[in-house]
Amino acid sequence: MLKGVSRSFYLTLRLLPEPMRGAASLGYLLARTSDTLADTAAVPAETRLACLERFGQAVAGSADTSGLEGVPARSASSAEPSRLSWPTGCQSVDSLADRRDALSALTGWKPVLQSGSAQGTVLGGPAVPLRWPTVLTNAVGDPRERLLLEQSDGLLVWLGQLPADEARLVREVVATIIGGQRLDLQRFATADQPPPVALADDADLEDYAWRVAGCVGAFWTHLGFLTLGERFSTAPADLLLDLGIAYGKGLQLVNILRDLPADLAAGRCYLPVADSRDTAELLESHRRWVVQADAWVQAGFAYSATLRSRRLRAATVLPAMLAKETLERLRGASWQDLQTRVKVPRSKVYLALVKAFGMKRVSPICLSTISSVQPPGHRR
Repeated sequence: MLKGVSRSFYLTLRLLPEPMRGAASLGYLLARTSDTLADTAAVPAETRLACLERFGQAVAGSADTSGLEGVPARSASSAEPSRLSWPTGCQSVDSLADRRDALSALTGWKPVLQSGSAQGTVLGGPAVPLRWPTVLTNAVGDPRERLLLEQSDGLLVWLGQLPADEARLVREVVATIIGGQRLDLQRFATADQPPPVALADDADLEDYAWRVAGCVGAFWTHLGFLTLGERFSTAPADLLLDLGIAYGKGLQLVNILRDLPADLAAGRCYLPVADSRDTAELLESHRRWVVQADAWVQAGFAYSATLRSRRLRAATVLPAMLAKETLERLRGASWQDLQTRVKVPRSKVYLALVKAFGMKRVSPICLSTISSVQPPGHRR
C-alpha cells in the first residue's frame, strides 16, 4: 500500500531501521489520508473541512461529528477494545486469521487481536468505524487513494497499538499537518474564481511549509532519538532539529515550485506575488525561491551525514537527492518548461538510491559552518 501511494518515499521507509519504521510509515499513511481528504477538489470545501476535522479528532483519540452527514461520531473513550471495520478486500474473508492476513497484505502491518476473541475484536481500534460521505468517496478517482480512505479504521487501530511515546509523536505531527491543510482550504476558499489567490508574504509561505512538511523533519528527529537513542546521530539534538525542519520545508518548497502552473490552474498561488496573473513576476519569484529551496535541501544532506547507520543515512538523504535533481531542472526554467511539469525519471530514482548508500558519515564539527542555514524558527 505504501508503494502504491508513494514511489520514492516507499523506498525511504523500507530502508529505515526497524525501530523507526512502524511509526514513520503510519505517520506517512495518516498524512496521505488527510491529504486525500483535503485535495479532492470535486467535493465542496466545507465538506472537506468537516472531514478533516473528523479525521483529526479520530487521530487525536476523540471526536464529535454529530453534525457531519454520513460520518458517525466516534466515542471519546478508547479504554475498551473495539471492533475493527475491515476494509474492502478483507470483508469477504470469513475467518479472523484470514482477515488479519488480508489487512497485513494491504498495509504491511498485523493488528494485535484481543486474547480469546472469535469475532474480530482488535485492541486499540475506534469505537465507531469511520464512515466518509458518499460524495467524497465517489469523487476520489485514484483507486489507491480510495483504498487509503477505506483503511482509515485499520490505521487508527495501528496507532492505538504503538508504544505511547511513538503514538504521541505521530498524533502531534499529523495534527500539525491537518492544521496546515485546513488553513489551506480556508485561505483558498475563493480559488474557483479568478484570479488565483496568492499568499500574502514570505512568512505565509514559510509557515505553510512548516505546517505540512517542516514539522515532519522535527518528527523524524524526535522519533530517531526516541527509538534509537545514541545510535541515531552524532550531532546535538538542537542542531539536528533545526536542520530537519529546514529539510522538510525545502522538500515542500520543491513541490510548490514544480507544481506552480497546476496550482495556478486550480486557483492557488503559493508564491507571494502582487499579481498572480503576471508571468514575469511569477518567474522572478520562482527563481528567488529556487535559491531558498536549494539552501533548505542542502540542510537535508548535512542532517543525513550525521546519522550513524548506513541504512538510515541512505533512507534520509534519498529525498534530498531527488529534490536536488528536481531543482536542477527547475533552475532557469522558462514558463513553457514549467508547464510540462518536471519529473525525475525512474532510472534517476534508483541511481540516487545507489548513491545514497555510498554517503559517508561526518563529524559534528564539520557541521558548524552550516548550523546557520536556517534560523531556529518553528522549533518543537
